Amino acid sequence: MLVLSLLRRGPAARGPVCSRASQWPGVALCTPVRQAAYSHAATHLENIRNIGIIAHVDAGKTTTTERMLYYSGVTQRVGDVDAGNTVTDFLELERERGITIQSAAITFNWPRAQDLLPGSQPKTINLIDTPGHQDFRFEVDRCLPILDGAVCIIDSVKGVEAHTERVWASAHEFSVPRIVYCNKLDREGASFKKAVLEIGTRLKGWPLVCQIPWWEKEDFVGVIDVIDRVGYRWKSEREKTRYGPSELQEKLASSSNQHLVGEIEQARQALVEGLADFDEVIMDEFLAENHNIDSAIIKQAIRRAIQSGDGRVIPVFAGSSFRHIGVEPLMDAITDYMPNPQERPSVEVRVGSTRHRLDEVLADKKASKSHIASVASVFKVFNHPKEGVISFVRVYHGTMTRNASTFNTNMLVNERPMGILQISASKTQDIQELSVGQIGALRGLKKARTGDTLVTTVGGKPLNESFRHVQVRPPEIPPPVAFLQVEPYGNVATQQLQIALENTSREDPSLRWSKNPKTEQFTIQGMGKLHLDVSLYNMRQQYKIDAEFGPIEVDYKECVNTRTRPQNIVFDRPVASKPGKASCTVTLEPIEDHHRESLLDSAVERDGNIYHITIPVPDDPNSLTFDLEEARQQLLNGAIAGLARGPRRAAPIHGCHVTIELDTSPGAFATPTGGHFSSVARTGVQAALKDAFDKEQINVLEPIMLAHITCPEATAGTVQHDVTAGAGGHVLEVNDRSAESTGDDHIDVSKIYTPPDPYDSVTSLRGKKSTARMVEIVAKVPYKEMLDYDNHLRSKTAGRHSMTMSFDSFAKVVGHREKGL
Repeated sequence: MLVLSLLRRGPAARGPVCSRASQWPGVALCTPVRQAAYSHAATHLENIRNIGIIAHVDAGKTTTTERMLYYSGVTQRVGDVDAGNTVTDFLELERERGITIQSAAITFNWPRAQDLLPGSQPKTINLIDTPGHQDFRFEVDRCLPILDGAVCIIDSVKGVEAHTERVWASAHEFSVPRIVYCNKLDREGASFKKAVLEIGTRLKGWPLVCQIPWWEKEDFVGVIDVIDRVGYRWKSEREKTRYGPSELQEKLASSSNQHLVGEIEQARQALVEGLADFDEVIMDEFLAENHNIDSAIIKQAIRRAIQSGDGRVIPVFAGSSFRHIGVEPLMDAITDYMPNPQERPSVEVRVGSTRHRLDEVLADKKASKSHIASVASVFKVFNHPKEGVISFVRVYHGTMTRNASTFNTNMLVNERPMGILQISASKTQDIQELSVGQIGALRGLKKARTGDTLVTTVGGKPLNESFRHVQVRPPEIPPPVAFLQVEPYGNVATQQLQIALENTSREDPSLRWSKNPKTEQFTIQGMGKLHLDVSLYNMRQQYKIDAEFGPIEVDYKECVNTRTRPQNIVFDRPVASKPGKASCTVTLEPIEDHHRESLLDSAVERDGNIYHITIPVPDDPNSLTFDLEEARQQLLNGAIAGLARGPRRAAPIHGCHVTIELDTSPGAFATPTGGHFSSVARTGVQAALKDAFDKEQINVLEPIMLAHITCPEATAGTVQHDVTAGAGGHVLEVNDRSAESTGDDHIDVSKIYTPPDPYDSVTSLRGKKSTARMVEIVAKVPYKEMLDYDNHLRSKTAGRHSMTMSFDSFAKVVGHREKGL
């Protein structure tokens, strides 16, 4: 979709369009070009790749993205994270801290026009650069379902880190096809061998080494593609030399690394043997003892092997993005191996409370009558500096045109966008339509939130009732673990803060807020300290808020510890000056395992509570004067509101199973509106909580974090003692993190092929690089103790540790800690 920007730039794309363009001054050039570009792009779905970049914090995701943009011609100079002038990290705060916070979506074409083979088309790559920091885990999980493939980047010095495993598991959950890129091979202490072994042992898949690093003595100078037997060598960002098979043999024979000639054949043989286990075609060739299998056959086999996204086979590529080595071959690998949107299974949707595939729902007779033009999912809402609030969407069916009215199936409202944009980070460009499989952004939607589903119909016809509740994979939002209180000065500040919070929570649903009507205090809840810091920083930058911000504290929850008495509630007051009446029965009980196993179709899980709503249909169904699906939704909204503040600390209730039965017997309801249903459910839930509190059946819960601390063996004892005695945690396991020691039952480490590292063969002690043994401690620790634990540990390990933590569960606060509250 960046055809246009390439055309404007000149030498990148030659052809009749440019010569015509030169005859017209100014902007007249746009229209003919734009029409050509879009009709052309819309026809070839097989040329689209929706790719994400996932990794541990600081593995080099943003640097790799910057190099890709530079090589594809989108940027004229190379952005650098350390200098703070990158394209994808375009927020001030990201540049200041050198970390990626938001998923920036960028579109570019590859290969470039001058490198295309005659008759072939460039691929349009929609690239999403996701954050690596644990606090922004939700941001990653939200973008994964819309991807058709992912590149996982590993820092070759540190190997596979704890958060890498976590994001890998998330990608596994959505069965996203993945390849791995081992970055930073130019750094002191980098080891391709260790990285490949850890991919096998920690990511639980068979690594296929598709490239081997090209070393000259100790220096990393390029990569060798073992499938095509070609070498790429870089002198600087512009100077890349490609060596064909025979030239490569000559070059290596005359260099200091003659053993690489034999290594290429060994690597290719190992690749074929590994693939044979997963692909029939290669197996047949292998059994026929064909030693020179054509490289096109191998590439197709790798593509088939990773297509299902089960992660059993992991193609591995090498490089150093900072020094430009290996980025272009990685981009070729993306176009060669990643699936296009047509090759992925149809997306899973929720209709009411049941799950189906989208194509099954659309094939239904009712759906065909409702003239559905397109179905799209909003995966990010973002306040753009120039365009205002824009909503990123991925189209799953049909074509979305720029002026079509969209129906939001979550909010149940119609909205008309004010245009469709193609985005490359902070640069935007207007387009006419988005076809299936494409990613773009809608301008000017007021209500859409992250995770909503938008449906458009042919000619703006009203949507069929059966299709009004279809939702594409609504994201599961993890419970918040930290919060802070904000007290605005005066009414104007209160209004500003409220607008700021409404907009921010639309962009990021993992940020929750509530307002205490009595004290006018706001409570903001988030996924961790960094998450809250960043959200507040952004709000202060955008809306100059005059308020006092309290310290960041731990978000406690409350829970019921036994089943409560059923509460029968009748609500017959007017709501919004409309009279009506509704009655229901509410029971609360703690969640037990059997509730999760029998998560019935009518039960919904939200924020750690399960809501089971039943509406008995009377003998004469026509006697019901209300829409059942809307009544169920409003009862759910009321119950959620009722559990938002507990009776003991005014903290949210967690781990509660709520059963609400609407009374549909004669005389129990009279012209109820949505407000009556939500009010009766809220009143019932609050009455049940008050009853439980009077009988001392309410406990306090605190968040427990799963912490992974990696430190040198010498300091491991001190750290372990500190975790258990000082922080009140308990250590689950202590692992040796040297690569050879770990091995899983189903992957035999000794059979994994890895090329030798250059310093493996050094015999004198002077040239040998020593690596101190590292130990990983896995422990569960209360979050309260972990708020500033990283700084505390620096004194114990002399700053040589790394720590990641993720939310694990909530546990009851007991003993002296409960008294301390």
